[in-house]
Amino acid sequence: MSVRRFRAYGAHLGLLAVLGLVAALLVTAAPRLANGYGDRGLRADVQRLPHLVRDVSIAVEQRPHDVTVAEAGQAALDQHAEGLPQPLPALIDRRWYAAGLPEEKLTATGDDPPMDGGATKLFGLRAQTGVPEAAVVVAGRWPRTQPGGPAELAVSQRLSETLSLRPGTRLRLTGPGGVAQAQVVGVFDPVDADDPVWDDLKVGLEPVVPIEDGEPYVTRAVTDWAGLDGVAMASGVPAVYSWRYRVDEHRLTTSTLAEVTAAVAETRRTEWLPGSTVQTSLDFALVRFADQLNAVRALLAVVQAGLIASLLGLILLAARLAVQRRRDELALLRARGASLTAIGWRTLAEAAPVQPVAVLVGALIGSRMPGRTDGGLWPLVLLALLTTAVVPALAMFSARRVGTVARRADLIRQRPSVRRLTLEAGVLVLAVVGVLLLRRRGLDAAGGVDAYLSAVPVLVAVAAALVAIRLLPWPLGLAGRLAGRARGALLFLGVARAGRGDPVALGPLAVLIVAVSTGVFGGVVTTTVAAARDRAATLTVPGDALLTGYAFTPDAGAALAEVPGVAAVARVWVDSNRRLLSDDGPQARLLGQARVLVVDGPAFAEVVAHSGVDIDVPAALRAAERGDAAVPAVVSPQVAADLGDAVVAADVQGRLYGFRVAAVADDFPGVGLGVERFVVLPWQALPEYADTPIIPNQYLLAGDDIDQARLLGVADDAQRQRQSAVLGVAVTRPQLPAAVQTWRAYREGLDRTGANEVLTLAFTAGAAGGTALAVLAVGFAVVADAGGRGRMLSRLRTLGLSAAHGRRLLVYELVPLVVVAALTGAVVGAVLPRILGPTLGLSAFAPGVPIRDHLDPLVVGGVLALVVLGLAAGLLAESLVNRRMRLGEVLRLGEENG
Repeated sequence: MSVRRFRAYGAHLGLLAVLGLVAALLVTAAPRLANGYGDRGLRADVQRLPHLVRDVSIAVEQRPHDVTVAEAGQAALDQHAEGLPQPLPALIDRRWYAAGLPEEKLTATGDDPPMDGGATKLFGLRAQTGVPEAAVVVAGRWPRTQPGGPAELAVSQRLSETLSLRPGTRLRLTGPGGVAQAQVVGVFDPVDADDPVWDDLKVGLEPVVPIEDGEPYVTRAVTDWAGLDGVAMASGVPAVYSWRYRVDEHRLTTSTLAEVTAAVAETRRTEWLPGSTVQTSLDFALVRFADQLNAVRALLAVVQAGLIASLLGLILLAARLAVQRRRDELALLRARGASLTAIGWRTLAEAAPVQPVAVLVGALIGSRMPGRTDGGLWPLVLLALLTTAVVPALAMFSARRVGTVARRADLIRQRPSVRRLTLEAGVLVLAVVGVLLLRRRGLDAAGGVDAYLSAVPVLVAVAAALVAIRLLPWPLGLAGRLAGRARGALLFLGVARAGRGDPVALGPLAVLIVAVSTGVFGGVVTTTVAAARDRAATLTVPGDALLTGYAFTPDAGAALAEVPGVAAVARVWVDSNRRLLSDDGPQARLLGQARVLVVDGPAFAEVVAHSGVDIDVPAALRAAERGDAAVPAVVSPQVAADLGDAVVAADVQGRLYGFRVAAVADDFPGVGLGVERFVVLPWQALPEYADTPIIPNQYLLAGDDIDQARLLGVADDAQRQRQSAVLGVAVTRPQLPAAVQTWRAYREGLDRTGANEVLTLAFTAGAAGGTALAVLAVGFAVVADAGGRGRMLSRLRTLGLSAAHGRRLLVYELVPLVVVAALTGAVVGAVLPRILGPTLGLSAFAPGVPIRDHLDPLVVGGVLALVVLGLAAGLLAESLVNRRMRLGEVLRLGEENG
């Protein structure tokens, strides 16, 4: 093939090459990015899990006479790891062996010197590998228990300060079978308190200090293997031996998610030792992540199918346009005796050196995207074959009949053939059947993406496009008759050309509808998930911030209100598994348990008003006043069904408060997500006494730029005052340091969990890709009939038509097509999530909150902006096509190709 033919048809070849490159880039980059984001989300989720969930621990409890030396269990640490089901052995990173005596079965006493505080000391022991290497001894030494001597202990510096334990302190550890002697020989500090080696020793680093009268101290000390054996034998407390294995999250990938989940489940079902148990919930966490990942993969497959369908449509349109521009050349070749095969080889020789290279370049660019590829090469091979063979195939098809007389295409009104009507009816049937199957079977990507079900939204969009194409000429014909009565010819000519229904121009209309529906579908799904997460954040943090602690002083709210940035404060007490009793006096019956929330109604309403969160505080809570025997309450439907209209009592910090059901709600802010049984009481209406006030453990706050450091300082001061008043001694540190959770931080945290980055990728690809392809489709609609439009403008300019009038004529021609396509695509994209319903699996992205379809005004605004952008693209394409057109040449030549 000569260089001149390359230069002559370079624009058409280049356009097809660019489309092939973009399609190859989409096919290659989207899976890599999805895999990369999925892997990163999986690792982040596993890293945030508590150790009791993410680690695999094998534990066995044995009586003292059943084991002689605790140290012997170290030999099985590597043995158990190698015996784990595949692929777990290669995923295990750190491992620990430990032997411990539970603190609830051992009580510590001492008088040499006496331990501080008069409350009971529940004192556990633990010997564990890796602890000496993760700590620094600040006083004394590490335990080295001698045969026949007392068990030697090491305690944390915090425990040493709390119970006045120093090196040399002697303790008596009392168990159900006797008393063991022990001695503190060392005090240590952890190098890093967040190191997972300390996960089972947290109560030793930060002992639990009693808050109310009668509560014990709860703590744990470190000993060596011989010391633990001695205490277990003397006290009669069964020792718990455990082998703990940590799965390295950096070695996890979504490609092995199913295998790892199955292996962890099999590990839990295996009895590794007689009477042993396996403690882990990693498989359940992985299943939850897999649900999100499957849902978002299915969504991404839908978006990708829409984009690929739009690209394939543009490729076909570009090929058809190229063949149309060469119609005279092909007719001349046929007239000179060229066969269809010769025409096919001639056009194939032009495409073969270009299209496969373009697809390869697109694939190489896509392969440089971050992520992991796990797909085959067959989509790229098919794409290369399609882009290479589409022009030869269409050229051979169009050259079947040779015409010797040029016809005026603008006067031909083509009727659809029976073949075309049958094809369109088939598409409609496939779309309807696909929707029915999708609603019945779901779009589950766990076993691989179903190509047909993933393409159902595209089929629905194509079906809508076919219907719109068939119906569009009727309203445009009516509009044309009305425009004929108006002054001037521009509006009439524009509407008349739009309603002529040229098949070359209607092809871009179908592509435009598919592209717009894909973008709007992704936008609606994303805004639906975002609205559900907003609701989840509001139910969890019903204000600008939520302050949580163990127990504050009753008057802490006044001090918190003085913190800079705080505009309103509402006191809250919430606790789970509180008793609900029939209010029958001594014969009260237990009616069940529920989570009870006590909140100051008017203050809560003030916090809501200042925060601007979407909450409607029930009037029963706001207007309740003290004095009524039974206060109004908001309860869940399950509680309402059990209680009926009877007056019952709820247990609030050991006291019973009578209430009546005033309102029923599926959820309530502050109660928590997914709580099915709850009771909400108005604090201001509950009777309180000076010596037995209700002690708040939470505060709802409203305000901008709250000084969180100052807020936490004031909160911890209040907790220390409350704790000191209960214990009768000065407390230097609160039992549970206060924590603040802002609405914004919690909401951002939801966006960082699970497969959210893949969801964002699907939305971005749908919105950006749909917009770009829609603009290209409008450009094709202009270029497809550029020759005919150029001849018409040339003739009209001889009658006085200006360049500005020419642009206005093009706008009149494009507005009906673009508006109809944009509206049709927007309606299809907005309706698809409702049609597909739960098959999308969006509930996995906002657990505990119902998913409701949500159409953000920004999506509607985006569609309107797309109309304007499409018209601008059409004007630009018209300017580029006709920039070299000369009026005289067009009138003189009068060629059909323009």
